[in-house]
Amino acid sequence: MQRRLVRRIDLEMALSEVRPHPRPDPKLEQYTIPPETAVDLLFFAAYTNDDIIGRRVLDLGCGTGRLAIGAALLGAEEVLGVDVDAVAVRVGLEDAAKLGVDDVVSWVVGDIGVVIGGFDTVVQNPPFGVQRSKADRRFLQKALEVGRVVYSLHKAGASNRRFIRRFVELHGGKITHIIPLRMWIPWMFTFHSKRRYMVEVDLYRIVGGRRREREEGKRW
Repeated sequence: MQRRLVRRIDLEMALSEVRPHPRPDPKLEQYTIPPETAVDLLFFAAYTNDDIIGRRVLDLGCGTGRLAIGAALLGAEEVLGVDVDAVAVRVGLEDAAKLGVDDVVSWVVGDIGVVIGGFDTVVQNPPFGVQRSKADRRFLQKALEVGRVVYSLHKAGASNRRFIRRFVELHGGKITHIIPLRMWIPWMFTFHSKRRYMVEVDLYRIVGGRRREREEGKRW
């Protein structure tokens, strides 16, 4: 049985073993989340808010599964990773086995629209909608639909914050935290001119409709 990791350095080292996508498609914005950013999200969810350990976790648009595998390493009861790219999912499946959590993490190759049911926690690093306008909205809407609490990374900026706040409220959610982070993205595509790029992002913690009612003292 895999020992649950409790130190940041141990989780970051483990997630560095999860390989990035071998053939990323810029149209799908397949930027693998850096290990340190994944750890920031997962530790905040697990140890500040108790939303990972013993929970049913969904990683929407999981890519090669750093968030999904990280949640399992931190002690999630069950984890499901969903991505439309079979190559990415295959990498995640193999690396989950290598890290000893293949009994905890399950994988689905398919569009996020196939996801039904309910999860305690949704984690996601969705497309920012740079290449495909509004691509991030589908992920956020689906996360709010199936998750009691959502951790989602989005492009930083005042205008984007205003839009996401309105969007979340329109779909019955409530933002409890917005945490500014920086992601370092290595050179990946021919149109990149630098060895790595710094991208400013915001990590949102959002409670969905059912969780929001419970946290506000209502019955559900």
